[in-house]
Amino acid sequence: MGRLDGKVAVITGAASGIGRGTAIRFAGEGAAVVIADLNVEGGEAAVRDCKENGGRAVFQKTDVSAEADVKAAVARAVKEFGRLDIMYNNAGLGGAVGPIDETTVENWDKSLAILLRSVFLGMKFAIPEMRKVGGGSIISTASVAGLRGGAGPHAYSAAKAAVINLTRSVALEVGKDRIRVNCICPGGINTPLINARLPGGEQVTEQLLALIQPIPRAGRPDDIAAMALFLASDDSEWVTGAAMVVDGGFTAGGSMFGETPGQAPQRPGLRALWRLRRLRQGAPVIPGNFAGPSFEK
Repeated sequence: MGRLDGKVAVITGAASGIGRGTAIRFAGEGAAVVIADLNVEGGEAAVRDCKENGGRAVFQKTDVSAEADVKAAVARAVKEFGRLDIMYNNAGLGGAVGPIDETTVENWDKSLAILLRSVFLGMKFAIPEMRKVGGGSIISTASVAGLRGGAGPHAYSAAKAAVINLTRSVALEVGKDRIRVNCICPGGINTPLINARLPGGEQVTEQLLALIQPIPRAGRPDDIAAMALFLASDDSEWVTGAAMVVDGGFTAGGSMFGETPGQAPQRPGLRALWRLRRLRQGAPVIPGNFAGPSFEK
């Protein structure tokens, strides 16, 4: 028997990265999955992966910042599979990058719409369906950037901090309905959200991310999928309002590199990652100072 037998899940941003890895994992554990994403090609491939892993899945084209689209994704789950037990608000992007005084209001608002409004919408439409079946699990992807300064761009960090506190406040409201609300705070995960925009791609990203935490390897989608599976399953029946950190020890303390502030470290690998962090925090390396979805080159 699978840990999610008989359960139905909607996973946003499931066409690639963490969402796709989680969808495949959920399908293998017995869940029926709605792949909700704007990326049609990736979403349909994720459906095939889920079916190959022994599960049921459908693709629903979804703009997570649009209320009607999120409502439709939840409705698709009920129409196709009869119920909703798990809502995983995972979709995201880098959003506005660069100095705060050069960030446009348009880029700021677009970032928060995709990173924060989407989570609110997922909760809003999932909760009534979960009440009908006597409970459920809402999971959202936050970030260590919502816990620690300097771990992400400004708008991204602000949105992820808000996701963490929204998780806590909604958990208080719906606990009586046996609906659990938790979020996951990943560290450096080697996904297209990062590696698609770095010279050297996945291989170089793997090497760079391995340098930033005590466990000397990059995070992988499966690391987050394992935590999502725990939160989606009955194993976490008494866990709600929690921000589960899955970061290889990054937030345990100390500097990201152990360097003197403002000075580049001496080892070549650390120098490369130091430059990467400075680019993420300040330099306008993305056209328009906005890092969009990973499938948009």
